[in-house]
Amino acid sequence: MELAWTERLSVGNAMLDTEHKQLIDMVNSIERAIRTRDSRALLQTFKPFEDYVRVHFGNEAKIAQSVDFPFIQHALEHHYVLEELRQMSDELVANDGRWSESAAEHYSYFLSEWLIEHLLEQDMLMKSVLQKLPYNFKPD
Repeated sequence: MELAWTERLSVGNAMLDTEHKQLIDMVNSIERAIRTRDSRALLQTFKPFEDYVRVHFGNEAKIAQSVDFPFIQHALEHHYVLEELRQMSDELVANDGRWSESAAEHYSYFLSEWLIEHLLEQDMLMKSVLQKLPYNFKPD
């Protein structure tokens, strides 16, 4: 199932909303590669996705710190996701861009569910704070 951006997913910050849109696009690309069993495309899309998630998590942490938002639970979720992505990436590289059928199904589900949960539950906690700031707010 393709994920789609809607205004309901906005957290009230241009940088984070833009990054979330990009993450949705990247997960959709990974999903397409999994569905079509395109190992080359999967290898080409997964590593940039993993790198982009790291950048995004860093930006979220900077924003949270700059607005004094309690971020410990959020940071723990980030750590967990990064470990999962590293494991997925290692397995993908070790198998020349292929996962077993069960692993592909599990990882596909994990990516989609994680992203939606990340947006609707974790990041929405910051929305009330972010909406008090200009939409284009960036931390120093």
